Amino acid sequence: MANTPQSKKRARQIERRTDVNKARRSRIRTYIRKVEEAIASGNADAAALALKTAQPELMRGVTKGVVHKNTASRKISRLAARVKALSAN
Repeated sequence: MANTPQSKKRARQIERRTDVNKARRSRIRTYIRKVEEAIASGNADAAALALKTAQPELMRGVTKGVVHKNTASRKISRLAARVKALSAN
């Protein structure tokens, strides 16, 4: 357990940041799930719209340090490919 005043403060700060990061990560997952549900329903327009709203949210997670840049890019790329394949049919 933290002993010095500095380490006690850092523990409090980490606790607050953890809550913020957890909420942001959950929000990102929700947006991704909405895209996947739209793809599963077979609605190309809804899937494209969901992807368009999910992209900025994912990249915001990158700037806030919640998700790695390459991870976000990979997820966006794979979702975009699935949406494109859906609209091609």
